[in-house]
Amino acid sequence: MAKQLTSAPAIEPVTLAEVKLYLRVDGTDEDVLINSLIMTARLAVEQVFDIAMITQTWTYFLDKWPDGSTVKLPVRPVQSINFARVLSAAGVATNLAAGDYVLEGRGLPARLVRTGLTWPQQGRVAAGIEISFIAGYGLAASDVPPPIKQALLMLIAHWYEHRDPIEFGSNAANIPKPVSDLLSPFRLVNI
Repeated sequence: MAKQLTSAPAIEPVTLAEVKLYLRVDGTDEDVLINSLIMTARLAVEQVFDIAMITQTWTYFLDKWPDGSTVKLPVRPVQSINFARVLSAAGVATNLAAGDYVLEGRGLPARLVRTGLTWPQQGRVAAGIEISFIAGYGLAASDVPPPIKQALLMLIAHWYEHRDPIEFGSNAANIPKPVSDLLSPFRLVNI
């Protein structure tokens, strides 16, 4: 199972102006650094929490269908499915009909649920199933839940203030507790 970003978000969930106001930074000397921190903070939060903030397209590759009637999608929330298809041994793609599944996109996790008795079988041994989907809270930064935006601002401020080189895995590399606390309602918990 693998996921691939096929269309990145068009904007960031927080703007340079918002971050500079939060940091109380005037002038343009730090703009390149701050823009980098904005993108890095978004990517870090999306990765850790398996979420998409701003609308983006993903493709999910499976070697085989999971047991049961449900495919758990690796990113949430899911707005829509572009296609679900199986590949033959020769690489010929056959799309599933839209009536063969339903999307439960806001669930934790988002799921593709089979409506028929069985999933169609793929011929390719590896990555023989492809599911392309659109994920994210929406096209605008205002669609992102406010706690996530606040957590981004706090994380960016933390990184802006702590520019010392750090070793991955060290306590200095940890996300500050107030940021984690803001994001905890968005954490996917496996039971």
